[in-house]
Amino acid sequence: MAALLHPPDSLPVLVLALAIEAALGYPDRLYRLAGHPVTWIGALIATLDRRLNREGDPEGRRRIAGVLALGLVLAATGFAASALALACGALGLLPGTLLCALLAASLPAQRSLHDHVARVARDLDRDGLPSGRRAVAMIVGRNPETLDEAALCRAAIESLAENFSDGIVAPAFWLGAGGLPGGALYKAINTADSMIGHRTPRHEAFGWAAARLDDLVNLPASRLTAGLVVAAAALTPGASARAALDAVRRDAGRHRSPNAGFPEAAMAGALGLRLAGPRVYGTTRVEDAWMGSGRAEATGDDIVRALVLYRRACLLLWGLAAGLACLVPVA
Repeated sequence: MAALLHPPDSLPVLVLALAIEAALGYPDRLYRLAGHPVTWIGALIATLDRRLNREGDPEGRRRIAGVLALGLVLAATGFAASALALACGALGLLPGTLLCALLAASLPAQRSLHDHVARVARDLDRDGLPSGRRAVAMIVGRNPETLDEAALCRAAIESLAENFSDGIVAPAFWLGAGGLPGGALYKAINTADSMIGHRTPRHEAFGWAAARLDDLVNLPASRLTAGLVVAAAALTPGASARAALDAVRRDAGRHRSPNAGFPEAAMAGALGLRLAGPRVYGTTRVEDAWMGSGRAEATGDDIVRALVLYRRACLLLWGLAAGLACLVPVA
């Protein structure tokens, strides 16, 4: 019986899951009918946040409550995903792998990320800056009303780069390393970070564990993402692999995030842009280093160029997974 919990059995699951998600995405009808694993995890996190994160408690107690909440989320997610993987394995290698891949296809978000970023370029070109601002507000946390056209285009490209890392490469990495449970646990950590891992009065202490663990589990994927972008740039006319690699070496470590600087610097260098830098979230101005040494005046055409690079990087990720699956015989 194939458990499909770890390599080599998990690698064919990863290859098929990436192909299924790229082709089909996550169907809207299924989302309306049953939701999505991230929404289920998010509902649990929100419940624990309401019940355990008491504003009158001292900081130390709220930090302990956050650790407890994260542990409960990971335990529930790991148990459910492990049970599903074992059930798939009990069906036999071929049917079990196919079913597990269908389930795992909900973890990466290649298609939806592409569609959301492409919409920014399309709406900006068709209906102007106000429409572009509405579209970019769906994928970034910064205040869209503060964005001129260049800043809006940079925001879309930055979101593409960062989410390629934590929305696609990271779940793929952990899916390959730990099967369906590994991928699902990563999504639980990443969802917790996005919901409670903020430096706000409510979540500074309660979300501390989620934010730190998210930083840790994204370390390998962020570096791998930068490598994929550099390799994709080498295969893309008009992009520069050398400049991408130089930007990663020079700038990635200067980003306020230990991970986001790697894909953003690679994308900036490849396209001859400057990304990141100072920006506004809500009413708060955040000072951050620039990634890349190119022009800051990004355009809608640069979003289109970034999407070309992204599609080729996704193909390289799939090829890497397929190559590993072929090299390591299934048990």
